Amino acid sequence: MNNQPLSSMSRRGFCFCCVAATAGAGAAWLTPSEAYAQARGIVLYLKSDAANAEIAVRRLRRDVSVLQGSGGNIAVLTGPDGKVLIDAGISVSRVRLAAAIASLSADPIKLLINTHWHFDHADGNEWVHAAGARIVAHDNTRKRLSSTQRVEDWKTDFPPPGPGGLPTETLADSKTVKVNDSTLHLNYYGPAHTDGDISVHFAEADILHTGDTFWNGVYPFIDYSTGGNIDGAIRAAEANLATASSKTIVVPGHGPVGDRAQLVEFRDMLAGIRERVATLKKEGRSLDATIAAKPTAPFDAKWGNFVIDPDFFTKLVYTGV
Repeated sequence: MNNQPLSSMSRRGFCFCCVAATAGAGAAWLTPSEAYAQARGIVLYLKSDAANAEIAVRRLRRDVSVLQGSGGNIAVLTGPDGKVLIDAGISVSRVRLAAAIASLSADPIKLLINTHWHFDHADGNEWVHAAGARIVAHDNTRKRLSSTQRVEDWKTDFPPPGPGGLPTETLADSKTVKVNDSTLHLNYYGPAHTDGDISVHFAEADILHTGDTFWNGVYPFIDYSTGGNIDGAIRAAEANLATASSKTIVVPGHGPVGDRAQLVEFRDMLAGIRERVATLKKEGRSLDATIAAKPTAPFDAKWGNFVIDPDFFTKLVYTGV
């Protein structure tokens, strides 16, 4: 398995990337605007890409590892009580993902925790459940997975999984799980990236999985279609900072494994852009005029180089202020 340094970053380290306009050698990359104009194609492409992606395995601390290559980042805790997975990736990755999980230990899979409902984190629920896992998630995640969900910004309808893909246990606010001599604290953020986001903190290992409330190094997606909003995203960033210390390993929903300093940068970026966009909107500027004013400019060099480009992120913020 791939064991490149934790700080490394590649296009495959993120969902919503690797979108080629044409196949084969010398393929041209779609611009962010072109990619979102073809949102349905992005979803189909990501599923196709995940079917062939190598799964990178990185051991973190104690018995916790991170797997990258099947949509969102997946954390795995091994031990005699059975493996615990945080998120399940995209189902077409099943063969490679199952092999990567098996490479960590011979323990069976016993528990899956969904950080939220999006397909790149929960599409693998059914096969993971069939492998023996019970599924835990927030009440709203179960609600979203129980019926077809429309994500307008992706121009895509997501049908519900079969019964095996639905969470069998839910939480409304917080939950503590004791497993494999580890204490896992599950905490609900309130509406943030979606309306069902939770974090998972491995207390003894001091590893925090944030789900998609933290995208390390790129502008994040905020799903207004299913309850997300910019103010909630900022509150979630503050909650992550309150949990993390200088020694905490932070597993983002997308991007390389990070630390508290990168959480601070992410929070400051969200708050700074929100303030700039809110000021322009309060002045009476339209969405187009606000985008033209380039309120994200001070942050674009670091955060604006992937599919959620500065214009699109400005639109997301403008919608919520």
